Amino acid sequence: MKEGEPTEEASASTSKAPVVQPSLHSRADGNSILVSPRQRGNPLLKSITSVPWEFDDRLLADYVMGPTTCALYLSIRYHNLNPDYIHDRLKALGKNYLLRVLLVILDVPDPQHALKTLTRISILADLTLMLCRNPEEAGKIVERYKIYQNKPPDMIMEKKEADPHARLVSALTTVRSINSTDAAILISTFGSLEKILGASESRLSLCSGIGPQKASRLHKVLHQPFLKSDLQPPAKKKKTL
Repeated sequence: MKEGEPTEEASASTSKAPVVQPSLHSRADGNSILVSPRQRGNPLLKSITSVPWEFDDRLLADYVMGPTTCALYLSIRYHNLNPDYIHDRLKALGKNYLLRVLLVILDVPDPQHALKTLTRISILADLTLMLCRNPEEAGKIVERYKIYQNKPPDMIMEKKEADPHARLVSALTTVRSINSTDAAILISTFGSLEKILGASESRLSLCSGIGPQKASRLHKVLHQPFLKSDLQPPAKKKKTL
């Protein structure tokens, strides 16, 4: 058994734990990650260096990164030897926490079969499945969840261009082979998207750097139907006698 893996006795005692989660919000709201004593000795803990962590023997999860966020730790090797362990842990955890992360360590050569089972369990139990190559990688995931628990989602959201010209360039360059220079030339030549849409394929090809091939592709993209039903001819009405 790997260092840091829960023992069979610990698994058995966990399955008998009460489902009601103790009130840990005041501590989970702080700067520390709360760690279950069953994770004592897990090398994962050595990789948590940017935020403090502390043991708490009241936890039903392995790690609590915030009032609504927790994580369970499971290696594929341990799961293959103790397939009922994760079911017991989830039964004890109940419906607590909005974000429930399952950290899965890929420590066997062929994890595909186990991953199919764990993926199905994750869907049914509303878990976020995170695959890790080693405990150290899992530790960094736990750490980042804690660091970003109160951060706004701005840094991972798409940055929308405020400038209409930049937005139009961005839209045109989604067409294959049309680069930002081509887009700038098209805008300069026609002045607006409406006029680009109204231009014929031959007129588009006259723009510097566009040519027949790019013009054909651009014209096709700009004029293709939005709905598949638009491509199908209307059904013929059957004649009635």
